[in-house]
Amino acid sequence: MNDSRRLWRSDEHKWIAGVCGGIADFLGWTPTSVRVLYVLISVCSVAFPGILAYLILWFVMPRQLNISRGSPHTGAGGSSQSG
Repeated sequence: MNDSRRLWRSDEHKWIAGVCGGIADFLGWTPTSVRVLYVLISVCSVAFPGILAYLILWFVMPRQLNISRGSPHTGAGGSSQSG
């Protein structure tokens, strides 16, 4: 399976956990449009089901691994090469 079509939590388009960004990447939409749609659906459903769905997806969706960037977690100090 092509990795670009897998459902991942996005590290690139992340605000909270990357769920909406990952869904946007999967569908080929902009992250903003998915977030706006999510908020509208959540408000219309009294917010609780939307919050619950987001939390479930946060734990169920795997995190996107960017091999070209190295480790997904880099320290605040970061390493730099000089020379």
